[in-house]
Amino acid sequence: MVKDGVKIAADLLAHYDVHARRLPWRALPGANAADAYRVWLSEVMLQQTTVAAVGPHFAKFTARWPSVEALAAADDADLMAAWAGLGYYARARNLLACARAVVRDHGGHFPDTEEGLRALPGVGAYTAAAVAAIAFGRRAVVVDANVERVVARLFAIDTPLPAARPAIRAAADAITPDARAGDFAQAMMDLGATICTSRNPACGICPLRDDCAAVRTADPAAYPAKAAKKTRPHRNGHGWWIERADGHVWLVRRPDKGLLGGMRALPSSDWSADPAAAPPFAGDWRTLADPVAHVFTHFSLALTVHTTHVEQDHVPSGAGEWWPVERIADAGLPTLFARAAQAVLKEKDADARH
Repeated sequence: MVKDGVKIAADLLAHYDVHARRLPWRALPGANAADAYRVWLSEVMLQQTTVAAVGPHFAKFTARWPSVEALAAADDADLMAAWAGLGYYARARNLLACARAVVRDHGGHFPDTEEGLRALPGVGAYTAAAVAAIAFGRRAVVVDANVERVVARLFAIDTPLPAARPAIRAAADAITPDARAGDFAQAMMDLGATICTSRNPACGICPLRDDCAAVRTADPAAYPAKAAKKTRPHRNGHGWWIERADGHVWLVRRPDKGLLGGMRALPSSDWSADPAAAPPFAGDWRTLADPVAHVFTHFSLALTVHTTHVEQDHVPSGAGEWWPVERIADAGLPTLFARAAQAVLKEKDADARH
């Protein structure tokens, strides 16, 4: 179906001028004055993460590291700890690499083109397009999950994802204006987040209702079509809580490459169908009754947690650090190990009451 891209852009921008979400990394509609550092930081944080979850982390990050120069100078461990709770921890490592490249190679100024942005470490096609459009006003086709849904419905693209993505991008290109490209990108995101939602889209108040092909079907929410999901494999693992007599727990740092790379964690086994259950050393180990469940992108995990207490002079083999149990929330543990710590402390509290 041929669409009037000029009309669609005008209708959407008029709606955005009145109803734009106020977010801490955004400039006001029409201002065209967004800070590239804040736009880039928010876009990295928002990958696979909700606006609600990102908001508090963004505030803490920008208070602690208010500029790309400050972030580039951050200690790796401090940044990884601050990232805890946002998930997808490779993003944090890429964040540091990118900030340092911007300072080292570009004098602290982000490149203002998609091509220049894509040359930075960890910056992919989507992030480059978003920063180019929102921070620099460049015409760029910005397609995230929200935009993908809006465009698939607007054009009633019935090819299942992910095969539909080239057609969706081409359709998004056809309606992206030359002027106010950043506002248009954010307007599309807002439309998908607040009106053209995954379930129960509010078609009656949509500014693009008159041009939407899906609204004239029996089920607009059926778009975009999705291929059948593959069953997520399940793995098991063992984690060890080693607590010293003075109330400190032994934490290790996971290898830089791999899942949860560079993060503080409890010592753990491999994660597989049948992981090795041997503890790091012989001792009086207790096993928590219920494993800690966690779902990663590509598999689910059940972590069986074992606890023991050691004398003050005990030092487990390998690199690690003793961390005060009363400050375990400040260790920046990724969600899996934060849940494991909570489970241990909950059992300790239960034991103390009996």
